[in-house]
Amino acid sequence: MSSAHYIQANTNGRLHPATEPSLTPLNRGFLYGDAVYEVWRTYGRVIFAWEEHWNRLLRSADALFLELPWTAEELLKEIRRTIAAYDKMTGGRDELYIRLQISRGAGPIGLDPALADEAAFVLLVQPVPVLSSVKLEEGQTLSIATRLRRNAINALDPAWKTGNYLNNLLCLREARSRGADEVVILNSVGELTEAAVCNLAFVRDGELVTPPLSVGILGGITRHLLLAKIAPAVGVVARETPLRPDDLVAMDECCLLSTTKDLQPVGRIDGRVYRTGADTVTRRLKAAFADYATDYAREHRELAV
Repeated sequence: MSSAHYIQANTNGRLHPATEPSLTPLNRGFLYGDAVYEVWRTYGRVIFAWEEHWNRLLRSADALFLELPWTAEELLKEIRRTIAAYDKMTGGRDELYIRLQISRGAGPIGLDPALADEAAFVLLVQPVPVLSSVKLEEGQTLSIATRLRRNAINALDPAWKTGNYLNNLLCLREARSRGADEVVILNSVGELTEAAVCNLAFVRDGELVTPPLSVGILGGITRHLLLAKIAPAVGVVARETPLRPDDLVAMDECCLLSTTKDLQPVGRIDGRVYRTGADTVTRRLKAAFADYATDYAREHRELAV
């Protein structure tokens, strides 16, 4: 079977194709988005930043008062089982996308969390999406959402990686209706936050700038590594600062940051065009991130799959 189209699933330890139903309709993740999730990827078939993602999963679960009945070691074992089943079905050695979602469980219909029986997990494994050579050179096209704003921190905090993505989905729908690939979402006071599933970063006068966590964004692992390790290692000054749409005209480059995309160049936000290509700071940082990931894979063979 072609690995390009096959997704391997694991529901509470049962391996099956992702096209096969596996959850009760009473599952609270399905009914209410009452769930948390994380996504890992591999480099050299080593799970990247395992601990960082696991710790963020725990923070999200704590925020939802969701107690996880499994240890990291137990779920890592299930990830390995799921990948082995994927490889058996596809015969491939792709770099992998690994998605773990944990819901509060099932139970009688009703919002009360006390109605849940026990937590349930679903694992999904598929190939990591590959950035086309055209998008690498020309960059993605973004558009600012005007109808909706990002969830407020004191409502459904964007720092929690939950199963509820309607805000992101509807903002992305608006941007796609204008022909954009991705969206830029503003917060309630008009500051730039992030894209639908990525953090945002810009280059201005050779420096990397990105919105701070305080504007209401997910604390991305790629974003953290870029600020804390990768940019300083190649001599690029990196700063967090609130940004507004009017600031976009002063930026030279833009990129999206995520686990599956690492640094993905942006060529345009609405009418504003940004530099892309081989001689950009974005490309230098992307290469440095690839080197970091390669070193990580060499040093963490215990996470090989």
